[in-house]
Amino acid sequence: MEVLIVEDDGSMASALSAAVVSAGHKATTVSRGADALLVHRNFEVILLDLGLPDMDGLELLRKLRQVTECPILILTARNDERSVVLGLRSGADDYLLKPVKLVELLARIEAVTRRTGRSGTGRARNIVLGDLEIDLDRRVAAVGPRTLPLTATEFDLLALLARNAGSVVTREQILDALWGDAFLASSRSLDVHLTGLRSKLQLPGFIINVRGVGYRVEADPA
Repeated sequence: MEVLIVEDDGSMASALSAAVVSAGHKATTVSRGADALLVHRNFEVILLDLGLPDMDGLELLRKLRQVTECPILILTARNDERSVVLGLRSGADDYLLKPVKLVELLARIEAVTRRTGRSGTGRARNIVLGDLEIDLDRRVAAVGPRTLPLTATEFDLLALLARNAGSVVTREQILDALWGDAFLASSRSLDVHLTGLRSKLQLPGFIINVRGVGYRVEADPA
């Protein structure tokens, strides 16, 4: 797997690169956002620091999301809610706060690539729930004529809930399915992606919160 590391701190970049290589992947590091925009097509995963010398990391994230669906994990020393939430809403698949635990980093990389790398092998598979239609192979969801501008994680969350329509999906099941072994550290990510998904669906009451357990969508919505 080819991993692009966008990090201007030389020692941090070296540590991240060494961890990625130790797991059998290939790593390339750049220190500027402009360089990342030039080379991003060559990579399967991007690790993106939010504090870059030539542009704000969130701005770079938004630009990357306009041209690639490659999994992006943001790395930030900013432990404030605003930076994390903005990063996830701008299309990041997950986030890690510095100092990064390298074992956790590798688990997150494995989880997002496993989740976003799935492709259909047979005929097109659709899920239809009322006005909502989900094309699992094309990874497109629409409500009536309105195509939803979902991030990769929002789509996977919607597909998981829709596949289990009529049944409660627990938070633990969602976290495990979407983030794998690193799920315990991703609970905040789930909350942000769920909020974004509900906002884009514009279907009040479609995703039902089952207090203390998880979430459910109706198998036959009115």
